[in-house]
Amino acid sequence: MSLPLEGRSAIVTGAGRGLGRAEALELARLGAAVVVNDFGQPGRDGSGAASATPAEEVAAGIRAAGGRAVAHTGDVADHQQARELVELAVAEFGQLDILVNNAGILRDRMVFSMSEDEWDSVIRVHLKGHFNTTHFAAAHWRARSKAADAPVYGRIVNTSSEAFLAGSAGQPNYAAAKGGIVGLTTSTALALAKYGVTANVICPRARTRMTADVFAGFQEPAGDGSEDRLDPLAPEHVAPLVGYLASPAAAQVNGQLLVVHGGMVAVVERPRVAAKFDTKQDAFTYDELDALLTPHYADRPTGETFAAAEVLRLKHE
Repeated sequence: MSLPLEGRSAIVTGAGRGLGRAEALELARLGAAVVVNDFGQPGRDGSGAASATPAEEVAAGIRAAGGRAVAHTGDVADHQQARELVELAVAEFGQLDILVNNAGILRDRMVFSMSEDEWDSVIRVHLKGHFNTTHFAAAHWRARSKAADAPVYGRIVNTSSEAFLAGSAGQPNYAAAKGGIVGLTTSTALALAKYGVTANVICPRARTRMTADVFAGFQEPAGDGSEDRLDPLAPEHVAPLVGYLASPAAAQVNGQLLVVHGGMVAVVERPRVAAKFDTKQDAFTYDELDALLTPHYADRPTGETFAAAEVLRLKHE
């Protein structure tokens, strides 16, 4: 029996560690040839010298297990290096079929304390990094589709975060970048559908180098015979969903947002209109808006906003 991704090729960014590593290994297990991208800086804030070691170790592990993989150590937030990443996939494997965007950094600070550089660097790596690779992958698929005069196979899986959904007070840069990625994904899904390409976004929760302190209070399986149990926050809980979204089985899944962690996948519904008000005149006046909107919000729970904090209570039952 053939594997779901046999004959397909994939790029996974930020794949030297954590979530990206688990995703690259899963795609390879499902039969895909993988370009393992990682800039290799040791600090979760993007600090430290870049290193080829993380990407090369993951690629070597895939090859040792009988798969096909090559390392790429460029910075996806650099437009030219993102171009070279897509070109490498095409040169090595003949074409690109799957793009998984995962690379990111954290520079947490309250909005009143955040520096311009802390804002710019996180937006650059997350949002611009997602755009750069998507841009060149999309151009590749569009050109192939036009040459064949038919749809081609293309899958994009982008990485957002519950920080965007729930509104993370100490991460305005990260939450903004992750919200931007959702907008990028839904726009891309509509733009590329006619070429045979799908684009979806996941909000994963996992214990990684980036989230080590965030989940420090969440206990891992104890060493009492339960060590064979998978940590509920292990990246391996996320990787199978990425493999599914990258597969032919997910052809009808497009422009969707899914939360995934700890043996649970939740499909998040798009925003819906909660109330609508029409002026009785040619245009609203302050007094009319006061008469309509103030009572509407008067009985709302304190602290309730557009943010969906309830996603943080989702868990495997």
